[in-house]
Amino acid sequence: MKRLLAIELQKIWKNRASRVLTLTYFILLTFLSFIASIKFDIGPIHIRLADQGIFNFPFIWHFNSFIAAFLKIFLAVVIVSMMANEYSYGTLKQNLIDGMSKKEFVASKVLTIILFAVISTVFLFVVSLILGLIFSSFDEVGIIFSHMEYLLAYFIKLVGFFSFCLFLGVLIKRSAFALGFLFLWFLFECISFAIAYNNLQNPALVDKVYDFFPLISMWTLIPQPFTKLKAIRTLGSQIGVEDFRNYDVHLSSILIVLAWSAIFIFLSYKIIQKRDL
Repeated sequence: MKRLLAIELQKIWKNRASRVLTLTYFILLTFLSFIASIKFDIGPIHIRLADQGIFNFPFIWHFNSFIAAFLKIFLAVVIVSMMANEYSYGTLKQNLIDGMSKKEFVASKVLTIILFAVISTVFLFVVSLILGLIFSSFDEVGIIFSHMEYLLAYFIKLVGFFSFCLFLGVLIKRSAFALGFLFLWFLFECISFAIAYNNLQNPALVDKVYDFFPLISMWTLIPQPFTKLKAIRTLGSQIGVEDFRNYDVHLSSILIVLAWSAIFIFLSYKIIQKRDL
């Protein structure tokens, strides 16, 4: 396992673009603190995010996990490029010649994906903990470490998304086309969902069906946190709109994303197993 990981990490670190993207991702994660300075107006209501308790425990786990998930595209490019470079530079064939089996090759990619997800989650935990200890109004241990299921959801979301990227990299071989297909698939899910939701008689059924689509299932893992902000709740109460949203991380959503992760990894292995390299 260590040998396989060492081989993959060496490939990534020696690639300048992958190295820059990886470092950029982790640097941007540290910039979550700048969110505190954002100000915007909603009619007569003036909102400064720092005053809305976004760094209060335990809300910070929810908020930071949701925001940080948008940055995963940087590592997605690394994952896709990692696979595409295997074909471009012939390292896949060389690894097989050197005695690595196709199963070990796929395992090395999966281990890299899990490592990226683990490091990202730990990094997000540390950044959020520091910000919370500095800005939070609550310092009780029980409150600080409550509702940390959002970090678990963040980890699973990364594993699912990176597994999808690995599959596309294996299937399409070229990083630009693979990323293009990822964007087209994103548009397909969004547009088809909007059409079905607005035209079919049972919107609730549409929601349930699309919860099984790969990207939407990953999106629903961490519900948006913004309507939990004090200013949004105040505005809602003023116009008579009550918030009945469920902000929990659901086991069903976790299982769906894990199932997609397993499917993408299995398909990646099957393609490499059958492809003439």
